[in-house]
Amino acid sequence: MATKRIARTAWEGNLLEGRGQVAFASSGIGEFPVSWPSRAEEPNGKTSPEELIAGAHSACFSMALSHGLSGAGTPPTRLDTEAEVTFQPGTGITGIHLTVTGQVPGLDEAGFAKAAEDAKANCPVSQALSGTTITLTARLA
Repeated sequence: MATKRIARTAWEGNLLEGRGQVAFASSGIGEFPVSWPSRAEEPNGKTSPEELIAGAHSACFSMALSHGLSGAGTPPTRLDTEAEVTFQPGTGITGIHLTVTGQVPGLDEAGFAKAAEDAKANCPVSQALSGTTITLTARLA
């Protein structure tokens, strides 16, 4: 059975001076301010589409990696994943870099790197973002 998740944005004003609120309607976890300066300059307490993508990607990748490692008989104790989305005004998103550090008893660096590459290729968010260059750094703690 398919699931659906909903987020809504209410935007007021033009691109450069306007502002908006992103609401996570499905979960009800809150509303977060967004603006052009928070996207193209400094966050200053506001989010951006790229930060939201980074959150989705780091969570999805971690889930996919955990699933793959567990399926191979080496479940992780902990995975710490960072997704860095690079945005260039006038160009768009130019790349995503995933960095993962894992605690995986019984697995060596090569095995962890292979599992991480597989998760990068197969997590649904990576697949949805396949038009973007996605790079990866994976290491054991």
